[in-house]
Amino acid sequence: MQVIGLTGGIGSGKTAVSALVQEFGAVLIDADKVGHDAYIPHTEAWEEVVATFGPQVVADDEQIDRKALGGIVFGDPEALAKLNAIMHPKMATMIQERIKGLERDGVKTVVLEAAILIEANWLPLVDQVWVVTAPEDQVVARIQARNNLSEEAIRSRIHSQLSNDERVKHAHVVIENAGSHADLKETVTRLWQSRIEAGVTSDGSG
Repeated sequence: MQVIGLTGGIGSGKTAVSALVQEFGAVLIDADKVGHDAYIPHTEAWEEVVATFGPQVVADDEQIDRKALGGIVFGDPEALAKLNAIMHPKMATMIQERIKGLERDGVKTVVLEAAILIEANWLPLVDQVWVVTAPEDQVVARIQARNNLSEEAIRSRIHSQLSNDERVKHAHVVIENAGSHADLKETVTRLWQSRIEAGVTSDGSG
């Protein structure tokens, strides 16, 4: 089984790439959804988050109040580091269990879509790293079209993330998403045929 780690910055188009590889038969593990599952009330992660940040991060239905938690950790690097130290290893364990389950089911290709693949130290979970990049001006335009955020707010988000240069250092494949969706589909189709159907491993051998 091949596990592709798919990552990229906000607005880069990694979700579009994820959708395309699923069309080709890959099974998706969405790290964002894993994170939601990790917050299910009275799981180990939930207990640790509540113990660390207090009952004010628990909503009336016992779910983690993400807005309240976000208000505590964003803008406070120490608090964010504490949250990441709780969540990232637990999410890694959950992802690993899902990968093993899919392998038992005979799945040939899994895509782990994770914006924080590198930052969370999840590289050991994957065989190949595919990084999606896009010019910053295009990213701004895409996000404005869907989220109605100001240009300043979007650029601030972009610059708060890991840089593309840093992501590319860890990449086996770089997908430059600077054109149309048809261009992207052509690129991903070619990659799928050359790396997945041909059985290329992370070191480039067949």
